[in-house]
Amino acid sequence: MSQGAILVLSGPSGAGKSTIISAASGQIGEYYFSISTTTRSPREGEVDGRDYFFVSKESFEEDIKAGNFLEYAQVHGNYYGTSLKPVREALDAGKLVIFDIDVQGHRLVRAKLNDITTSAFITPPTLGVLKSRLHARETDDASVIAKRIENAKGEIMALGEYDFTIINDSVEEATRRFVIIANAARLKQSHALQEEFVKQWLALD
Repeated sequence: MSQGAILVLSGPSGAGKSTIISAASGQIGEYYFSISTTTRSPREGEVDGRDYFFVSKESFEEDIKAGNFLEYAQVHGNYYGTSLKPVREALDAGKLVIFDIDVQGHRLVRAKLNDITTSAFITPPTLGVLKSRLHARETDDASVIAKRIENAKGEIMALGEYDFTIINDSVEEATRRFVIIANAARLKQSHALQEEFVKQWLALD
């Protein structure tokens, strides 16, 4: 069985992260896409285990006490967080765990799981292209787009914290690069595995 690994993806809204993951899904082996856990009720069309893990407030708070969240926050009276339990299960099963999270989330993953984590920042080639794509989607009003653009300006400043940059000028080329990075992420060994290999290597003298 191949070892589990983590791949963190960040980038501005409109960068094409979901499109790239979908296009690459048949070429990166078995993976688990990390989704958030929440105490809010499902909205119409949302499915437990696909859109979110929907849990009770009591269950969420028990997991907070047990240290089972990578990060969590309370928004409008409901909890949202990234549970480590399904992440650990996926890693134990040898899967690649993919996070689509912001810059702060990337820092948290690095702080807790750095030795098995690879990261990539996905971005359009320029701010101008990002603006064009956000307007072309016609899914947000002008105020939301303006906020997304301001967020993007802040996020790009953290580019140097990532292992790789994927410039999404062409979905095909961006997907090709993503596949290379995802498959390389599986080869990154934890410190424990490296130490075990050294012991075995020396013992065979």
